[in-house]
Amino acid sequence: MPLLIRELRLAWRNGAEILNPLWFFLIVITLFPFGVGTDPQMLAQIAPGVVWVAALLAALLVMDRMFRDDWLDGSLEQMLLLPTPLVAVVLVKIIAHWLMTGLPLMIVSPLAALLLGMNVHDAVVLALTLLLGTPTLSFLGAIGVGLTVGLKRGGVLLSLLVLPLAVSVLIFGTAAVQAAAQGLPVSGYMAILGAFLTASATLCPFATAAALRLTVQ
Repeated sequence: MPLLIRELRLAWRNGAEILNPLWFFLIVITLFPFGVGTDPQMLAQIAPGVVWVAALLAALLVMDRMFRDDWLDGSLEQMLLLPTPLVAVVLVKIIAHWLMTGLPLMIVSPLAALLLGMNVHDAVVLALTLLLGTPTLSFLGAIGVGLTVGLKRGGVLLSLLVLPLAVSVLIFGTAAVQAAAQGLPVSGYMAILGAFLTASATLCPFATAAALRLTVQ
């Protein structure tokens, strides 16, 4: 818990970590109707994909900061020497990253969905898919950050590593909202998203810890 509080305080001091993804997310949602038209039915049909893609790109916007500051000030090497297992430290940092980036996106997503013409029920389903999907993106992204944290321009490589892994989450998250719009059950899609989250929360901290050890060495 002290480590989590420390990470949240450090992230809070740098307001850009919170505001930049939110601004990017809202700007994409706001500008999209100008590019494709303002027909309500068309916007409501493509809204799930638009919101999910915007959320994914917004999450990638600051994902490289997850371990970069620790690498630059040398504290990453100190983490390897802590009595606390590195896997636990990685898990706390991923949770802190999601609380400061993914959670705000999930909170504002119903407003974005309503702006694109979705009804309240579908907007709630969208928020639930993001609640399950955005932590998965953080866990998957942590592996890429661990592999690229020592590179000067690792942002592009990070995107190339994370985006293929995130495609399945994007597909099922969008499909769940589309099923809700058609009056179909969404429990199966939610179960799959929950399985993705469980698997990533179980495996990704270990993979990230191994990647960080390789980077430091």
